[in-house]
Amino acid sequence: MNSSAYNIEDVSQKNSTCKYDFNSSSAEDLPHLPRFTAAAQVRVTLTLLLCALSACCNLAVLYSAKHNHRKRSHVRLLITNLAVADLLVTFVVMPLDAGWNITVQWLAGDLACRTLMFLKLMAMYSCAFVTVVISLDRQAAILNPLSINQARKRNKVLLSVAWTMSVVLSIPQVFVFHVVVIDSPKRFIQCTTYGSFSSRWQETLYNMLTFTFLFLLPLFIMLSCYSRILFEISKKMTEDSLLSNKVQLRRSKNNIPRARMRTLKMTVVIVLSFMVCWTPYYMLGLWYWFCPTGLEETVSQSLSHILFIFGLLNACLDPIIYGLFTIPLCMRHRQREHNIVAFELENTNNSLMTSIRTSTSSLTLKRLTVQQTSREKLEWDGEYVHRIGDNGAKNGVAFASHSTCMD
Repeated sequence: MNSSAYNIEDVSQKNSTCKYDFNSSSAEDLPHLPRFTAAAQVRVTLTLLLCALSACCNLAVLYSAKHNHRKRSHVRLLITNLAVADLLVTFVVMPLDAGWNITVQWLAGDLACRTLMFLKLMAMYSCAFVTVVISLDRQAAILNPLSINQARKRNKVLLSVAWTMSVVLSIPQVFVFHVVVIDSPKRFIQCTTYGSFSSRWQETLYNMLTFTFLFLLPLFIMLSCYSRILFEISKKMTEDSLLSNKVQLRRSKNNIPRARMRTLKMTVVIVLSFMVCWTPYYMLGLWYWFCPTGLEETVSQSLSHILFIFGLLNACLDPIIYGLFTIPLCMRHRQREHNIVAFELENTNNSLMTSIRTSTSSLTLKRLTVQQTSREKLEWDGEYVHRIGDNGAKNGVAFASHSTCMD
């Protein structure tokens, strides 16, 4: 969010990164200069812890997406872009907030002031817009399932638009932010929008435009998408209940594939985390723009710190939600692969045993056949010799008789 009247680093002029009313003409009218209070110290500690957690989780998502060549789905492309947007928040918004609270004033110079304010708003825009693209993708997947083949190309176009809008809408930050130095009551340097607007209504208008594109418009699109999705699912379930007496396939119980429903649940949780984490902070900012005095009297410094930390928590929740919905799926897939391998091994063993038994039976059959053939051959040879012997004896008798007659 914009860091002019209502600063992303804080919601109150009492806070360590607040901006001051430089229109004061005397030292007595100037507020006390901020200090690194105990509340600010707790805020810095929690911010750095969230920074480390978010970096580990989102880098793990990018590593998983890069090295998992088994499945390159369009949903994985969306999650990768969301992880990149969260990493921008992690490496730009969080360290900037922590460092600015520690130093209290701005010590990095005018160029760093303009550049970091631009990168900070771009990071927050990108998180909101990529979440919107995820909602639009789920709407298309549920309302128009036949367009799944064009989903990857469509998402690339939407993501390009989201990142381009993030850059374009953040460009004004370069021109409205600059370094301002005051010398009374003592020298103090701050990165602020003081002097960039001729009147307060212009500054409020700029803040409201930022608030609209950063939160209201994404929120409206996401709510519209999931309202249509809910209506479509309700209609499908009503149709199924009317056809309950007919035989239906198990997969088409609600006419939506199980894998698509699981992805839908994951994206719903991601969108809800965005809404829950950032809504209190943005509502407090809206209150400050229109009634800063009432906010300072009502909201404590500690509460403003807590709400900002709660908003930053969204960058950590996105990869955790993705992991919770993905890891059980991977475990089931591995278990299914293990069962398939075991089944194939069992079939192989059964085939091998059958083959061995068949070979053994064939060998035994061949042996019996050989033995039977040998036996038959021996019997035939014996019978043949016996016949030859009988014929020889008859010939001998005939020859003896012939000889006697000759005598």
